[in-house]
Amino acid sequence: MNDYETRRLENIKRNKALIQQLGLPSTSSTNARPSSTTEPAAKRRKVERVAALPSRTSARIASAPIKVVTYNEDDPAAASDHSKKNKGSKKKQTRDITPVSTASSRVKQEEEDNDGAVSTTPYDVASLRASWSSWTPSAPPPALDTETGIYHFPSHPDFTPNLSPADILRQGAFGGTYFRPYYSRTLKATIEDDWKELPPEWTSGLDIQRFLTSEMYNEEVNKFGVKCGQTIEEWEAAGWIRHDWDVRGWFQWYCRFWIGRRGDDDDRQVGRWKKCCGETGRWRVSVYGFPTC
Repeated sequence: MNDYETRRLENIKRNKALIQQLGLPSTSSTNARPSSTTEPAAKRRKVERVAALPSRTSARIASAPIKVVTYNEDDPAAASDHSKKNKGSKKKQTRDITPVSTASSRVKQEEEDNDGAVSTTPYDVASLRASWSSWTPSAPPPALDTETGIYHFPSHPDFTPNLSPADILRQGAFGGTYFRPYYSRTLKATIEDDWKELPPEWTSGLDIQRFLTSEMYNEEVNKFGVKCGQTIEEWEAAGWIRHDWDVRGWFQWYCRFWIGRRGDDDDRQVGRWKKCCGETGRWRVSVYGFPTC
């Protein structure tokens, strides 16, 4: 046995004696491996963590009504199912505009509004009806720029449409329903036959029931074969109608403005057109991808 091994054994013996004197447990017992009969430690249960919900919520989103886009069946749920079944179908269809567009539903709405109640409309409907057609033209017709196809109105140089009202009607805008009879919840009266104030040349040769007063939105009438726009009832509910001027809204205003009527609603209506079709209007930007000014 060499000197190194001899010294190592002596050191071990001396350390054991020192441990015994100090009363410390033997290192051999602490390093001993557990018996094979010892029960294995219980496995820790795996707990799935659930993502915490956000601590803040948007009051605006929470309070916003759910918007149902339909053009409309009597039952919104049925309309939704109907649209799903026809998704992807290229077949053109004729559909209801709105529950109050049919004659029977319109009469029912009138009865509900007037049943045992006094009309609270802020307007004198009789006087209002007279005012819609009692005005006198005070401006000349627009001038057409044959090179650009743009119409120019001297009183409003920033209003530059490229279609006349007659063009719009003949191209089947509104699916042939714009001048259909409809019941105004604001006036508590049915509006009808006001298409008769249009110049005869605008409607000459047109099937009035198909292109102007149809109770049903007909996609085949529309030049592009599509259904678009909101109903007059939705416009009225949104507060976009000035009943003292044009009970049917923007296009009726345009017809009368073209003929020469001028009034204090013109700037508002021109402004609405500019926001949609003007040089920086959202519709023009959506077509070209950028403002055209």
